[in-house]
Amino acid sequence: MTRRHFTFPCEREILVGSLDLAPATTGLLIVSGGNEQRSGPWDSQALIAAKISAAGFPVLRFDRRGVGDSSGENGSFLASAPDIAAALQAFRAHVPTLKRIVAFGNCDAASALMLAGGAGIDAMVLANPWTFEPEPEPEAETAPEPEPTPMPPSVLRRHYLKRLTDPRAVWRLLTGKVEVRKMAASLVDAARPDAPPSSLAQQMAEGLAQFGGPVTILLADNDRTAQAFLANWDKHDARLRKCPDASHSFVEPQARIWLQGQILAALRSLA
Repeated sequence: MTRRHFTFPCEREILVGSLDLAPATTGLLIVSGGNEQRSGPWDSQALIAAKISAAGFPVLRFDRRGVGDSSGENGSFLASAPDIAAALQAFRAHVPTLKRIVAFGNCDAASALMLAGGAGIDAMVLANPWTFEPEPEPEAETAPEPEPTPMPPSVLRRHYLKRLTDPRAVWRLLTGKVEVRKMAASLVDAARPDAPPSSLAQQMAEGLAQFGGPVTILLADNDRTAQAFLANWDKHDARLRKCPDASHSFVEPQARIWLQGQILAALRSLA
């Protein structure tokens, strides 16, 4: 494996990327989610890059503006379309033999790719897209902590149905180790119908509709972000793929192998 690091411009700022070289003419662009650096949580994206490049496909990871080693102000995933476009241009410049590019993003990185409409990308692999509206910034340093993002009622219903089949959870309830008042309030919320899709979810769907290339949507079965996405998505969408017993970052050994297989399948379909 040959890995090198380099910088490239984005709207008067300097971004830092890591490139794993390989001979194929189809490459993988990894977009980081949240405020994570290009290495990913627990170096997961660096490990994916190593595995994918070992299979013959070049891989580029990068820090968007204001994150990790890159300069500038962090505008969150909502402002990352120029960063993605700059990374695509840099990828092609450093690997001139590239003909096609597959983009992969987890959580709000998947959302960013959807919002960008996949411009300049040939295929997308989107994992656990984030559909919650951004929390407003507090007006003062003394402002209270924001409330946790509420889950759709259908996700709460799934959660409690699963708990009721878990003997340990039932035992905790029977022995008074569960706060009954809080649980009762959650059950009331679970009985309500789901709200209409958020404006962010609608924008993501509109952006994805503009993209004409192949799309794979990966959902970790135990991830509430994925469950919230599915609550307002066509559950019969042929592009959906579910990974059983997987958490948000696919850290479980079988989930990690499954994720790598899904990404390789997307790359090989274009090779």
